[in-house]
Amino acid sequence: MSIQLADYPEILEDLGPHASEVLESNWHEAARVFGRRGLESYLQGASSLKALGRGSDLVLAFIESAPQVAREIGEQAVFEMLSMAIRMFSKTSAEVLALFFTSAPVVARRLGELELFRGYLLLLDQLLAQAPRGVRPMLGKIEVLLEKMTLGGLRRWASWGISAYRNDFNAQVEFFGLETPQSLAVLQQERRGVLFIDVQRRLIMYLRALWGRDFFLRPTSGDYETREGYQPYIENYFIHVPDAYDDAENAQGEKTSALELYRAAAAHAAAHVVFSKHDPRFELAKPLQRLWIGILEDARVEHLAIQKFPGLFPLWQHLGRLPACVDQAAEPETVAIMDRISMALLDAEYVDPHPFVAKAREAFVRVLAAEEDVYDVLMAAAEKLAEDCENSSWKYSVQKDQSESLYRDDNRYLWTTPGTDWSGDPLSGGQAQVRKYVNIMEMINAVDVETAGDDAQEVWVLATEFYDDDGLTFNEKEGKVPVSQPVNYSEWDYQTQLERPLWVTVYEKHPKMGDPAEINTMLEQQKPLVQRLRKLIEAVQPQGVVRTRKVEDGDEIDINAAILAMTDIRMGQQPDPRIGIRTRLNIRDLSVMLLVDLSESTNDLLRTRSEGDVSVLHLAREATALLAEALERIGDPYMLCGFDSNGRHDVEFYKFKDFDAPYDDKVKGRLAGMTGQLSTRMGAALRHAGHLLDQRASQKKLILLLTDGEPADNDVRDPQYLRFDTKKAVEELSRKGIRTFCLSLDPYADEYVSRIFGQRNYLVLDHVDKLPEKLPQLYISMTK
Repeated sequence: MSIQLADYPEILEDLGPHASEVLESNWHEAARVFGRRGLESYLQGASSLKALGRGSDLVLAFIESAPQVAREIGEQAVFEMLSMAIRMFSKTSAEVLALFFTSAPVVARRLGELELFRGYLLLLDQLLAQAPRGVRPMLGKIEVLLEKMTLGGLRRWASWGISAYRNDFNAQVEFFGLETPQSLAVLQQERRGVLFIDVQRRLIMYLRALWGRDFFLRPTSGDYETREGYQPYIENYFIHVPDAYDDAENAQGEKTSALELYRAAAAHAAAHVVFSKHDPRFELAKPLQRLWIGILEDARVEHLAIQKFPGLFPLWQHLGRLPACVDQAAEPETVAIMDRISMALLDAEYVDPHPFVAKAREAFVRVLAAEEDVYDVLMAAAEKLAEDCENSSWKYSVQKDQSESLYRDDNRYLWTTPGTDWSGDPLSGGQAQVRKYVNIMEMINAVDVETAGDDAQEVWVLATEFYDDDGLTFNEKEGKVPVSQPVNYSEWDYQTQLERPLWVTVYEKHPKMGDPAEINTMLEQQKPLVQRLRKLIEAVQPQGVVRTRKVEDGDEIDINAAILAMTDIRMGQQPDPRIGIRTRLNIRDLSVMLLVDLSESTNDLLRTRSEGDVSVLHLAREATALLAEALERIGDPYMLCGFDSNGRHDVEFYKFKDFDAPYDDKVKGRLAGMTGQLSTRMGAALRHAGHLLDQRASQKKLILLLTDGEPADNDVRDPQYLRFDTKKAVEELSRKGIRTFCLSLDPYADEYVSRIFGQRNYLVLDHVDKLPEKLPQLYISMTK
C-alpha cells in the first residue's frame, strides 16, 4: 500500500501552508524514488528541520532537493545529507544550510556514487572546522568546480586553500569563490582530462552495442593522494572505473585519448563479466599463483572478445605497449616482466627474449585449446608457472608489485564469491516497472487493486479513454497531472552584488485545455485585421538571392555601368567607380519565443472602445493567436509559452506550442484554456525561456515578453530585488546572442522597464485594446 500525503495532517500543519504546497508538488517524484520507510523519513526530516526554527527556506530547499538526490544515487544519500545538515546546524547559518541542500542534486549528479558523495560530506565537515568562511563561496561554485575536477582534485584544491589562508577570513572567501589567481591556478593544476560522469552514458551504450546487454558502471575516486587513481574493478555486478582519466601515451609515442582509455577499461571488465566464472579454488591459491591466474585469465577473455570484435585488438594493443617493454636487455623489475608477458599473450607478433614470456605463451596455448574444464587447465598452468618463479631469482610482493596497465582491472572478481543474483535491475534491487498494453475487455475483467500506488510493478494501459458509469473518464477522476523534473536557476541579489546559486525552481507544467472553437471564432471576428496582416506579411523581405548594383567591390561587373564609366573617361569626365554587382543569399534564420505573463493581474477588466469590458488575459490570448497566424504564414519557427510563480520554489512554465509542433486545434485549445493566477517572477521565466531557445541552431533568436506589470512575487518585499534580477537575466541572454523585447501594458512602466530591457528593447502600449493588432505588426517590423 502506497503512502498518501494526506495521511500525515500533523506534519503538514507543522510545515505551514507554503511548505505544504511545495511538498505536494514534489510528492509525485518522492513517491517514485523513495521506499515506504524512505518516504516516512523524508517527511520526518522536513518536520525536524522546521522544528530547528531557522526559517522556511531551509525546509523548502530540503523538500525539493531530497528526491533529486535520491534519484541520482539512492535514498541512503538523503539520510546522510540530512545527518550532515544537523551536524552543520551549530556551525553555520541557515542560508548556508539552504545552499547546501540546494546544491546537493548537482553534487550527486556529478559524483554519481554514494561513496563519493560521502567523501564530499566529509570534505565539507573538514572545511567547516578549518576554513568556515570558505563553505558558502565553495557551495556557490560547486557546479563549476565539479565540472573540472574529481572529488580528489576538489579535496586537494580545498586543502591548498585551507593551508594558505587558515587565519585570513577575507582571503578564504576570495579563494573558495574562485576570485583569486592562486585559486584558478590550483584549479587548473588539478583539472583532469575527461570525467567519468561526462562519458558514462556513452560507455553504457558502447557496451550495450558490443554485447547486447546492460552493464552497470560506477565511478571510484582513488586520487585523493595520487592523480592516477585506483585500478578498475568489478564488485557486486558493478564495473567500477576511475572517476577521471587523462590522455595516455606509450613508449612508441602513440597517444590514446581518455575516452578510448575508458572504452578499453570498460570493454576489458565487460569481457570478464561475460566470459569469466568464479572458481572456489582461486580463493585458496597462493599470491604467486593468483598473479598467474590473473595474467592468463586476462589474456583469455581478451582473446575471446577479440574473436567476436576484432576492433578491440588495436585499442588494447596500443595501451599494452608500456615503457617497460622498451629496454628488454636490462635487468627488469617484476612489474615490467608482468606487463611484458601480458603484451606477449595479447599480441602474437610481439617479440621478447625473456624466458618466462615463452613459458607463459606455451601455457596460454594449452589454456585456449581446452574445450571443457578450462579452469582445470588454467589452474594447473598457473601452479606450474608459480613453481618456476619460486625456483628462479624472480621476487614478487603483493603490495609493491602492481601492474602498470592503465585499463585492466585488479581481478578481485575472480577470487571473490559472487553475491546474490538480482532478478531485476541491480540499481533498484528488484524488478523494473512494466507497462502492459491491454484491450478493453482485459481492463474490465481485471481485479481492481485499490491499494496499488506509484510503485506498482505492472501498469496497464488502454489505447483509448476508459469511462466510468457516470460518464467521466478514469483519467479525469483519478489521473495525476504529469510533473516535470525541477530545473534550478540562480538569482541576482543587487544588495550583495552576488548570485544566489540554484535559488529558483522552475517546473514545466501542462496547460489546461479549452475549446479551440473559441480561437477560431475570435479569428473570424478579427477578419479585417487578419487581411491587413497578410498585406504586411507579403512585404516582409523575401528569401533568396539578392543582387545589389552600384558597388565598388562587387562579385561581378555591371556591363551597363562599365560602359557608362568608359564613356565618361573618353569625354574627360570623372567616371562613377561603382561598376560592380554584389550577390548575397538572404535567409530568414530566426527563432522566436512569445512569453506571456499569466499572473493574477491579467484577470483585471479593462474598458475598450470596441468590445466593452474585457480582461487583459482575453486581449493577450487574441494577440497570441494573431501572432501565431502571422508566423505560420511567414514560416519562422516559433514557440508560445506562459508563466506565473508562487514564490521562488514554484515558478510554473507552460508550453502552448513547441518549435517543432504544428499549429493545430491542440495548440488553439491550450490558448483557449489560458488562466491568470499567482505572481510574476520574471527573471526565472526568462532564464528558462533562454535555456530552451539556446538549444536552437538559428542565427538570430528573439524573446517577445508580453506583460501587464513589473516583476513581483509573494516571497519578495523589496520591489527593486526582482527588477535587478530581471535586468541581470536580460544581460545573460544578450551574452548568449538572444535578444529580449518587452511589450508592457502597464501605463506606468516607463520608469522601470527601460532600465531593465534597454532603451530600444521595450514598448509601452498606451491603448491596451490595440494589443491584438500591435503585437504581430511589431514582430514584422522588428524582423524585416
